[in-house]
Amino acid sequence: MKVSRRKLLRTSAAAGLVLAAPAISYAASRPMITHGLQSGDVDTTSGVVWARTDRAARAYLDVSTTESFHDATRLAPLDVLPESDFAMKRLLTGLPSDQEIFYRVSFEDLTSGRAMSEPMTGHFRTAPASRRSVRFVWSGDTAGQGWGIDRGRGGMKTYATMAKHDPDFFIHSGDTIYADGPIAPTKEMKNGAVWNNLVAEGVEKVAESLDEFRGRWKYNMLDENVRAFNNRVPTFFQWDDHEVVNNWSDAKDLTADDRYTVKDLPLLVARAGRAFHEMTPIRFTPAEPGRVYRKIAYGPLLDVFFIDLRSYRGANGPSLETDLTDEARILGAAQLNWLKQELAKSTATWKVIASDMPIGLKVWDDWKTQSGAEAIANGEDGTPKGRELEIAELLRFIHVAAIRNVHFFTADVHYTAAHYYNPNKAQIQDFTPFWEFVSGPIHAGTFGPNDLDMTFGPEVRFTKAPAEGQGVNLPPSEGLQFFGLVDIDGASETMTVRLMDREDTELWSITLDPVRA
Repeated sequence: MKVSRRKLLRTSAAAGLVLAAPAISYAASRPMITHGLQSGDVDTTSGVVWARTDRAARAYLDVSTTESFHDATRLAPLDVLPESDFAMKRLLTGLPSDQEIFYRVSFEDLTSGRAMSEPMTGHFRTAPASRRSVRFVWSGDTAGQGWGIDRGRGGMKTYATMAKHDPDFFIHSGDTIYADGPIAPTKEMKNGAVWNNLVAEGVEKVAESLDEFRGRWKYNMLDENVRAFNNRVPTFFQWDDHEVVNNWSDAKDLTADDRYTVKDLPLLVARAGRAFHEMTPIRFTPAEPGRVYRKIAYGPLLDVFFIDLRSYRGANGPSLETDLTDEARILGAAQLNWLKQELAKSTATWKVIASDMPIGLKVWDDWKTQSGAEAIANGEDGTPKGRELEIAELLRFIHVAAIRNVHFFTADVHYTAAHYYNPNKAQIQDFTPFWEFVSGPIHAGTFGPNDLDMTFGPEVRFTKAPAEGQGVNLPPSEGLQFFGLVDIDGASETMTVRLMDREDTELWSITLDPVRA
């Protein structure tokens, strides 16, 4: 009998999801599934699934459209070895659209004993080929500023709050780990209380080795809220800076940073990038292995364009160039051309650009001196210069090509906001008005709000950040942890965006009508 998704989720919740423990094992001789299951990058006919075991093993994967697995297809087995840290990632293809998909993973020891692990079952739903309603959530910033997993305070509770909304998928907008942020056993809070972190090997220092980068991903998956969420909701990942080191570009100089014995930034990026792709269910791009930017077509109502503002940028700094040189770029020529082409080809009602950094907020490379562009805005409030040139070119292209219903979703700044970009208030007018929705952190310190650069005419329609005098780097227990909730209605095609907090309070919302050609 086919089981509805909502019945599955109610049943799973009542049963505790069997995920309260970090692994399933009934005998030391049997392989363990160590960090739960993940799925991601799901579209109408495919999706990626992920699991990890504790030894060299053969992975078996059964796929079914029913929870009973009576119609299951067993795929050819895959071997997992130390080279991938015993992680398995697999693209499932040929799936029916708008269908509940159940997948079951088990591992067989490759040694002579050939012992089998206990199986574990995960679930996702493929994107629709018809105009059914779509719901997704987004946020960013997990385990930042030393605020790790405090089980006495409920762990990473925002993941559990998001799960209550039964989203089709989750966009993690970057800072998915904090490789540069050590997690100590305890952290004193301003009110004198103590935050008690779950600790794990390798997280007490900055990540430098490949195993240390991998360890940051495994740390986040020790949280039962994260594992339960991953088991039932696909995550679409992108990255920003803390997956490597704060504010990195290829020109980052670590010479004076005594925390690092590895001073070669490109080597850290290579290790971080490998861990990112090993430990997440992100699709593999054969033409450019390791590429993060991509498009996920989620049915006729929605295309999501994931951009990467980190990997192809010039050095951080003033960003005041008047010509679009390589040093002035933040997208890079190839990615910008790809984004234009994919936007022009899109027939989806809504085009969501998932960005790892905001457009109009001033984000400084050096916060102490309030100088140097770390994001896009250069702080001059004038005509586009430096990194703003690529954004101006992109917005102009969207306007001239009459591409409708393009909006930006982002995180990074550790508070939540809604910005409306108005060409009548901008230094240039040849772009179509658009929205930028900001959310996060999902589990990290809370900061903000940031000042706006007026180059593209942003108007603050809502913001929620620490109040004046409340301080900065507020712990998750203060409640200023945020996510966004988006509903696209299948009948009217309207898009409703809600900004939410960890307690599931709706802070602000807007319903946008699609603009027709």
